[in-house]
Amino acid sequence: MSRTTRSTLAVARKAFKVGQNALPDYSHRNSPKKFTQPQLFALLVLRQFFGTDYRGLIVRLEEWSELRRTLKLKSVPHYSTLCYAERRLLKKTPPIESLMPSWWKRENRG
Repeated sequence: MSRTTRSTLAVARKAFKVGQNALPDYSHRNSPKKFTQPQLFALLVLRQFFGTDYRGLIVRLEEWSELRRTLKLKSVPHYSTLCYAERRLLKKTPPIESLMPSWWKRENRG
């Protein structure tokens, strides 16, 4: 039987850690440096976890201070920031499954 989590904060922590291990903090040396790529990656994972769109995720972030603290967000990104980040990360990174730790792959085989 596979273990799954229903804890949003646990998913956020794991996704953030995976992002920190797999991605540079910023995509370019002249990036605005408001949000790191690991933070944006974790937000995109949460968007999938919630099954919502970009704007829906932003509403949850605005209302959920503990989630913002977990991801070390000083502010809430505009939904378009997530759109651009997703496009950029999908272009530059390997498939998400290859970024996940081996225990995640074993537990989520389908």
